Formats: sequence, structure tokens, C-alpha cells
Amino acid sequence: MKCQRDLFSLPDGQHYLNCAYMSPLLKAVETAGINGLRRKAVPAEITPVDFFEPAEELRRAFSRLIHTSPERIALVPAVSYGMGIATYNLPLTPEQNVVIPGEEFPSNVYPWLEQCKRTRATLRRVDRPRETHAPGTVWNARFLEAIDTNTAVVALSSVHWTDGTLFELEQIGQRAREVGALFIVDGTQSVGALPFDFERVQPDLLVCAGYKWLLGPYQYSFAAVGDRLLNGEPFEQNWINRKDSQHFSALINYQSEYQPGARRFDTGERSNFIMIPMLLTALKQIDAWGVNNIQRYCAQLSTELGQALDGTPYTVASPHERAAHLFGIRIADAEQIPAILEALRQRQVYVSQRGASIRVSPHVYNTEADVVALAEALRAALR
Repeated sequence: MKCQRDLFSLPDGQHYLNCAYMSPLLKAVETAGINGLRRKAVPAEITPVDFFEPAEELRRAFSRLIHTSPERIALVPAVSYGMGIATYNLPLTPEQNVVIPGEEFPSNVYPWLEQCKRTRATLRRVDRPRETHAPGTVWNARFLEAIDTNTAVVALSSVHWTDGTLFELEQIGQRAREVGALFIVDGTQSVGALPFDFERVQPDLLVCAGYKWLLGPYQYSFAAVGDRLLNGEPFEQNWINRKDSQHFSALINYQSEYQPGARRFDTGERSNFIMIPMLLTALKQIDAWGVNNIQRYCAQLSTELGQALDGTPYTVASPHERAAHLFGIRIADAEQIPAILEALRQRQVYVSQRGASIRVSPHVYNTEADVVALAEALRAALR
């Protein structure tokens, strides 16, 4: 595919290689949001159907993206909320453990940290290996070794948020099932840019924020729920996730049953008349591009950057161990990174520091010129 920059509202001269931080909005998504705002301004035109059908269309769009049924999709405000589906339905015992990667994103740490604190279970972190040769392979092997018969939960990101290290989700999920552990995946930093097949990976829970690789607004997310949690108890009780809530005339006929499938986990006020059209427009565009095409486009850019940095103190992980849309650049003295990033900003080159990495995250709005600008800025920063 060719560069899609003309579909976004990025300023000329700005080299934005930071989608893992927050995506820019497609022009069509901006328009959808403005139209939604105008619609909300005239509430007499909003009907009961509008509380349900747009949400169902959004549910269907996300289910297609991850290859599963819409019945598995819950609409939630954040990854931390989605994680609550698991923590609320899984009482731990003192002899059990929860396995997570080291340096994991906080929304996949704090829920388990607090759960372990309450129950005296063990939170087992598998730290990033220090090996310089094939560290991703070593990390995956050690992660598998950390799962034992006392493991109750295995929770990790699909790619590591600091540097794009790929985790072998199918192998890790199989091992989790062997010991009877829940298998939980945070897909925030991959879904939408890297293919994800829910039916193959078989997580008990997949959570995914919408404002990064799904190109949507802030504060709208998804939770895809596997069989073991699908009939769990929602920790929020609201009107819209109850049976027959679409019949406004019967809302005072209070129901003990929930809406079918993962809808029981939907957040209150999920029928956001501004954000749903925005996120739905973004998902339709991702579907039109094709996730495989997005990953291939980013792979070309990351290859060019690796070549441009040959002979410098900077190192980029092997393409076989990391994603193409999100990867880390490392330097021996990580304390230099803040000054390097400031030098990059002076040249309107935007990336992030996460952990000990300079995190680079291109998308289809980036070009070879952005890669050249980044490489030149990194070289200049050393001088």
C-alpha cells in the first residue's frame, strides 16, 4: 500500500512516529465526531434505537478485526476496566501465583498486584533478559518456564509496550490451559496493526484500548471474553446491560438476567453518540486497508531505519523478535535518552522513551522522509 498521510490532519514538516503513544485522527474520524456532537446538540432526534444499534455495529466491527463472534465483545472505557472482568471473577488463594512480564504496562500490573495483596497470592514477574543475542527468544522461554501448576493467571501484552518484543501467544496460552490458568492478553499495542486471531490464540480475556492502533478517540476500549468468563458476574450494575433494556417502556420491570453474551460487561453510558461513530469510522478504514498490509508497510519503514542506523551506537532488535509497527532503539547509556528526545523534538521528530528504549511506532501516514529525518536527528543528537 502507499502512504495514507493525506487522510490525516498531520501538520506539514512534522515527523510523527509515535502512534504507540496516541494516534492522530483520520479526517473522516474527525468529521464523524463533529457530526456526533451536532447530533447530541439536538437530543429530540435521538431515539431509543440509537442507544443500541450503533453499539452493536461497533461490536461487530471489532469482532471482525480479531476474528471472533460479536457475542464475545464488551464495550468498556479502558483496559483497567476490562481487567476488572477477570479480577472480579477470580478469587485467588495464598498458594497460587500470577505470571506477568517484567516492565509490563501498569494497567496489567496494578489489578494483579492488589489482588495478590488481598489474597496473599504471589505476583511472579519474568524480567527482561540481559542477553544481547536473541533476547526475545530467551524471554519467551523463561516466561513459559515460570508457569507452573500453582499458576492461576497468565497476563501479558501481545507485544511489549516498551520495545515491541513479540510474545509467543499461542504457546503461552497452551501452557496456561495445561495448568488451568486464566490466559489474559492486553492487545492495546498490536490489535489494528498486527494480525490477531482470537479463535487461534484462545485468550480468556483480550482487552484493547481504542486510541492507539485502532485510530479512535480516547476513553473507549474493548474486552473480548472467552468461554470461562463469558457468564461471569459484572462488577458494574447498570440499566443497559440487563435483559430487554432496549424496551424503554418496560425499564421498571426490573430484570435479574443480563443481555446475552459479553454485553453483561458493557460499561454504563456505553452508547456514546460522539465516540462510537468516531471509532466505528476508524475500524472501517482499518478493515479497508487490511491489517496485514499495515504491518507490511511498517516493516518496510523499520527496515529502512535499521539500515540508516548501521555504524552508529544505536541498536535495533532483530525483525524476527519484534513487531514492525512498534520497536525500540537502544543505546549503551540510557541516561542519554531524554536529551536525545529533546534534540529530536527540536527537529519536529516525535517518538517516546519507554523503559530503556527510544520507542518508535510508525503507521501508514509515515514515509521514508520521516525515517530519514529520524535517523539524521539521532545521529545529530550524538554530536
